[in-house]
Parts: sequence; structure tokens; C-alpha cells
Amino acid sequence: MDNTSMILYLTFGASFLSIAYAVLTALSILSKSNGNEKMQEIAKAIQEGAYAFLSREYRSIAVVAIIVFAILWALGLKSEHFGLLTAIGYLTGAILSGLAGFIGMVIAVRTNVKTAEEARYGLAKALSLAFRGGSVTGFLVTGFGLLAISGFYFVAVYVFKQPVEHTIKALIGLAFGTSLISVFARLGGGIYTKAADVGADLVGKVEAGIPEDDPRNPAVIADNVGDNVGDCAGMAADVFETFTVTTVAAMVLGHTLFDKPGSVGIAAMFPLLIGAISSVSAIVGVIFVKLGKSQNIMGAFYKGMIATAIISLAIIGFISSKFFANGLVSNNVTITGSHIFMAAIIGMVITALLMFITEFYTSYEYPPVKSISKASVTGHATNIIQGMAIMLKAPALPAIVIALGIFFAYKLAGIYGIGIAAASMLSLTGIIISIDSYGPITDNAGGIAEMAELDEKVRSVTDPLDAVGNTTKAVTKGFAIGSAALAALVLFAEYTRAIGAGVHSFDLSNPLVLVGLLFGGLLPFYFGAMSMEAVGVAGGMMVEEVRRQFKTIKGILEGKAKPDYAACVDIVTRESLKKMIAPGLIPVLAPIIVYVLFGKIALGALSIGSIITGFFVAVSMTSGGGAWDNAKKYIEDGNFGGKGSEAHKAAVTGDTVGDPLKDTAGPAINPMIKIINIIAILIVLTNL
Repeated sequence: MDNTSMILYLTFGASFLSIAYAVLTALSILSKSNGNEKMQEIAKAIQEGAYAFLSREYRSIAVVAIIVFAILWALGLKSEHFGLLTAIGYLTGAILSGLAGFIGMVIAVRTNVKTAEEARYGLAKALSLAFRGGSVTGFLVTGFGLLAISGFYFVAVYVFKQPVEHTIKALIGLAFGTSLISVFARLGGGIYTKAADVGADLVGKVEAGIPEDDPRNPAVIADNVGDNVGDCAGMAADVFETFTVTTVAAMVLGHTLFDKPGSVGIAAMFPLLIGAISSVSAIVGVIFVKLGKSQNIMGAFYKGMIATAIISLAIIGFISSKFFANGLVSNNVTITGSHIFMAAIIGMVITALLMFITEFYTSYEYPPVKSISKASVTGHATNIIQGMAIMLKAPALPAIVIALGIFFAYKLAGIYGIGIAAASMLSLTGIIISIDSYGPITDNAGGIAEMAELDEKVRSVTDPLDAVGNTTKAVTKGFAIGSAALAALVLFAEYTRAIGAGVHSFDLSNPLVLVGLLFGGLLPFYFGAMSMEAVGVAGGMMVEEVRRQFKTIKGILEGKAKPDYAACVDIVTRESLKKMIAPGLIPVLAPIIVYVLFGKIALGALSIGSIITGFFVAVSMTSGGGAWDNAKKYIEDGNFGGKGSEAHKAAVTGDTVGDPLKDTAGPAINPMIKIINIIAILIVLTNL
């Protein structure tokens, strides 16, 4: 058996193991108690709202997907690299991306009520159940991602006997499918969750003075639904896309640099092997996620991540020394197994540093969040000013970390070293998404406990779990955006090779380069602005609806009448799906327009411009929004006057401003910059 076949079979095994773990964990969770009748009634309303939104969202996305499928197939008439094979790859990526998010969300909306019930028995039990619920999403993402890439390659080459060159290039279509689904899932879910949050917070908490998850609030069910469609289904599609695109980008680059025509060697397949190794290591890492005597929740998560990283690196080090014993030669430069192993270590180190930096800026245990809480004492404006200052500071350290990582990875193994570092970063996807998906589960658990009027001791368990969930969601977004920057850089490297290395250059004295850079730099800002406006408009409609119900339905605030939850759910569902289309088309149409008007050089510059500004805008938005959120929670814990104080009201305003930054606009920039780069490659390879 040759190395390629062996890696494919190992990847199949790893993907099936990850999927099997997710299925068995889901079955175990479903056997847990759903609590009392009131809890079950609330949980059912959340489930129905989440299913209704996701089914309508996927129907809308399916229309776009079918149109793009037809276009890719038609392009096959012009280019030998594309056609039906690429279109099928695109459809494979799109379907599995949506499936991972949907199944993960189904389990999340069933785990929330069970977590609330487990909270009766202490922090450790509730944490364990919520994390295991999140791990279903985490391991479906890696399992489906590995299966998509290896399965597509195996069927194309070994079953339908397609040329290797065509298959490797067609993997870019698969990556495109995951990216397109991701950007719409992120936008639709993000607009939904934050519009609902605006209505629930501004009218319920600030104007009416009732708790966040009070059953008297008409927007409360929509708010809890939003946690799942945005932070679970949306995040799953987002990181599935990041995992798949990064792996494919590194594979294509390895093939371009080192493989002989008509064959695929270890350089192309090694990024896939890194993902397979780490997905299995993550299953072992899950065992280490347990509370210690200090009851430090983030500490429990870090133990699992550290264990996964150590096991993965040990295996990667051993295998790289065997597979690359003779080294790889490109442009008279030899890259050894130790070079590749060190590049993989750099990827892991980047991940660890990005996670720590993001936690520093978003956890209320550290000065940035406390400074926003303190600024809230003097009013709404000072809260916003300090929050924006933290937001603008947040990208500095991540940028330095990624810049140094790029430099050292390139020194070790050239542009391929950057690809390996990016693949190594994404190798922790399984456990990181498990930690992220835990967030909406605990958020919903707290809401159910509040609405079902459970004992205060239950909220004393769910509240700290929820606060850490805000940090873990921010950490995951930092991880996704950082890896997206590396993946996009690798895609750009492939683009420069596709247009002809040595034939074209990106000299800053060339006005076309400056045109492309300016347009590319503009896109993340305008994309973010449109996303924010969508939340503002939909959120405004929610505010009006909640106010209307408070005025017209007598007895709501006294608890004598039941709010019309369905009306709020319908409004935010309809508006979010309508308003996701326009910003979602920006990364699809912009590269085509720039190419038609200005050509290949401007298109390449557009790609790199979007990477640079996209990284800074996305990190500032996600970290700043997370800091505003936890500043509010820090005050709610009894600091600076506690709940109901003037400081708390100012913090709620800051949190409401930060919400669409961290959960809508910022995360959606991640797939946006990769779509631009993928379409640029598709344009060049199809010789349009």
C-alpha cells in the first residue's frame, strides 16, 4: 500500500471514529432527565423556534447553492480543471457543512434543559453534561470535514478514475461550498440572535426593569433560540469551513510545490493526516476536561486542549520523521521532517497564544473587562468610549503573534511551512468547537432555570457556566479568525502561482495593485457595516413589538397574562433571512467585478487587502463585543452597584452595542475573506 492510500484509509478511520463518538455521546445525553413539566414546555418552545428558523434558512441558502452549482458545472465547458467534478465537490462541502451545524444544534437544544436539571446536583455535573453536548458538534465538524475531503478524493480518483490533477483542483470547489454556506449561516444566525437580544435587553431589562430571561419578556424565547442558531449552527458551519478550507489550501499548495505531474505525494496528503491524527487525539483530550479543586472552569477546558495538543504533536513528530526521511526539494531548497514538525509546533503555539490573549481581553478576571465595568459607573457614554478603546487595542497582540508565526514557519519550510502551521492550528478544531458549543447550551440552561422559576442555587450554577461560555465563544472566534488569516494567505500563494510565478508581480508602483488593495481593504468594513445595519433594523422591529405587547396585552408585567412569543420569533426569522442576502453577495460579486474591470493583478491585490483589514476588523469586533458582554456580567455579580444600578444600565447599553459586533459582523468576516480568495483562484483556473 502506498503512502497516499494509507493516509486516505487512516483518515477514513479517524472520521468514522469522530462521528461514532458524536453519535454515542448524543445518545447518552438524550437519556438524561428533561426536568419538570414547566422546563419541558420552555425547552420545546426553544426547539420549535430553532428548527423553524434553520429549515427556512437552509431553504433560502439552497436556492443560492443550486445556482452556483449550475455555474460551476457550466464553467467546465471552458476549463479542463473544472466542470461536474468541481460542482459535485462544491455540493459535497455545502451539504456536509449544513448537516454538521443542523445536527449539532438539534443536540444543543435538547441538552440545554438537561443541563438545567443537572445544575440541581452541582457545578461539576452541569459542566460535564454541557461540554459533552457541545462535543457532539465539535466531533461532527471534524468527522464530516475529514470525510468530505478524503471521501471526495477517494471516489473521484479510485472509483471514477478521474485524473489526480483534476481532483486536487476540484477540492477548491469543495472548499468553496463550505465557505458559501458558512457566510450565509453566520449572517442569518447572527442577525437573528442579535436582533432578538436587542429587543429582550433594551425593552425588558432597561425599560421594564425585569431580569434577562424573565418569562414576562415577549422576546425571551426568540433570544434563547438565537443562541443556538447563531452560536451553535452558525459557528459549526463557520469552523467546518475554516477546517476544510485550511486543509484543502495546504494540500493544493503541497501538490503544486512538490508533486510530480499526475501523482499525489506525501506533501499534498500530510495536512490531511494532521487533521486525522488530531481528531483522534481530541477524543482522548475530552477525558481531561474535569473540574479540579479550584473549580476553575476555563482551567478544566485548558487541560483538555493541552492534552490534545501534546498527544497530537508527539504523533506528528514521529510520523513526519518517517514520511519525510529523505526530505522535500523545491527550488533547490530541502525541507526535512524536523522542519515540518517545527512548523506544526508553531501552529499549536499560535493557537495557544491567541486563546490566552482573547481570554485576557474578554474574561472579567482581567483588567480590560473590569475597566469597562468601572467606566459604566459614570454613564452610558463612558462605557462606550472605554469599550471602543479595548476593541481597538485587542488586535495588536494577535497580529504580532501571527506575524511572528508566519515569519518563523516560512523560514523553516517556505510557504508550505505556513500551510502546515495553519493545518496544525486547525487540528484542535474538535475540542475547541466542543468548548464553544458548550456556551449556548449553558446560556439556554440559565434561561430555562429563570423562566421555570427554579431554586436560586440552580442559577448560582448556570450563571458562572454562562459567563465562561461568553469567554469560550470569544476565544473560538479569535481562533477561527487567526487561522482564517493563515489559510487565506496560503490561498493567495496558490493564486500567485496560478497566474504565473515570475510572470506577474505585485509591485506597489503598479496602480492596479493599489486599486486592488484599496478595494480589498474596503470590503470588510462595508460588509461589517451592512451586517450591523441589518441587526439594527431587525432589532428595532423587535423593540417595537415588545413595547407593543407590554402596552396592549394587559397583565404581562404582573405575570397574569402570557406574552405572544411566536410573534417575536416570526419577526426576527423573517427579517434576518431577508437581510442576510445583500451582505452575503459582497464576497461573491466583488472579485468578479474587480477582475472584469481591472484584471488579474488587481484581483490578487484585492485578495491580500481583504485579508489584512479583515483580520483587524474581525478581531476588534469579536474581542470588543465579548468584553462589553462580560463587563455587564461582572456588574451583575454585585460589583459597581450590581443589577438595576445606573452602572448596570450603562453596561447593558454597551453589551447591546457589542452584541452584533461579536456575534454577527465580526465572525462573518472570517468566511468572507476566504470566499474572496477562493473565487479569485476559481476565476484564474477557469481562464475566464
